[in-house]
Amino acid sequence: MATIKDIAVLAQVSSATVSRILNQDTTISVTPETRQKVLKIAKELQYTKKTRNQIKLVPSFTIGIVQWYSLEQELEDPYYLSVRLGVERYCQQQEIPIVRYFKNDQHYPDIGQKDGLICIGKFSEEEIAYFKTCCQNILFVDLISETIQENSIVLDFDKAMQDGLDYLCSLNHHKIGYLGGEEFGSDHKKFSDARLKAFRQYALLHDLEVQPYIMLGQYTSESGYQMTKKMIDDGTLPSALFAASDPIAIGALRALQEAKIEVPKQVSLIGFDDILASAYTNPPLTTIHAPAQEMGEYAAQLVASKLLCNTLIPMKIYLPCHLVKRETCQIKEDQK
Repeated sequence: MATIKDIAVLAQVSSATVSRILNQDTTISVTPETRQKVLKIAKELQYTKKTRNQIKLVPSFTIGIVQWYSLEQELEDPYYLSVRLGVERYCQQQEIPIVRYFKNDQHYPDIGQKDGLICIGKFSEEEIAYFKTCCQNILFVDLISETIQENSIVLDFDKAMQDGLDYLCSLNHHKIGYLGGEEFGSDHKKFSDARLKAFRQYALLHDLEVQPYIMLGQYTSESGYQMTKKMIDDGTLPSALFAASDPIAIGALRALQEAKIEVPKQVSLIGFDDILASAYTNPPLTTIHAPAQEMGEYAAQLVASKLLCNTLIPMKIYLPCHLVKRETCQIKEDQK
């Protein structure tokens, strides 16, 4: 689509002159030849004048995206990748400039002053304090804390775990394992796992046998494979496994298949996140859908709208998850 600047270049006049001619400004002092030349070029370029309702205001601020994971880790576990893409999608639609900072960047954490910050993942108290010196309009995505101290968007892990465990119990599974990951901040402090906490609480309330079947590693397929292989080798494999992420579940599935253990006939398996690959495993993985991309979009919308600047009390927003039933779970055979 042609612009006033395009017409001005061809007509060899200023953009202001073109604008006044196209707006039929009778007070402008130009020759009839210049006026006709501008109108002719505008017609040849099929220039269309924008109405007031068509004018799109381009934001004059920049949003920084601080990613807790490195780019390599993002590819291994695409959950945080989906969140970041959600942020970027919204910003692209609204023509909002963004600057990305990954944990392993040479400039991290040299962020400087920013109009808005979206911090994806888990950060230490020292990092959070530093971010506040760079920006007052900050929103944390997936920062789990017992108290509401910062503006944040998190998943409703309690309900998500309850739905998944309710489903396994409805299939008569009472020995259920948990395959999770451990995450540490820059201060080497271990972050609490909201999924594991909800898993333990549910097991206690429903008298499930889980204690021998809880294993923690990393949120990777390799870790899921190794944890499950150890359970198999140690003879401590339960009738169902609940993985804290889909990559962990995919690794667990491979270990079970290598050991000739049929899924779901002998062991049922549930993942978490509903990444794209989970629908294409063999068999397709039953999992908890986490609205990662939507979470990123919502975070960008909140920061861009500047609503957080007017929030006197920090807020925490919980987004719901839901169970996606595919083909890796079935009723325990000996109790059909």
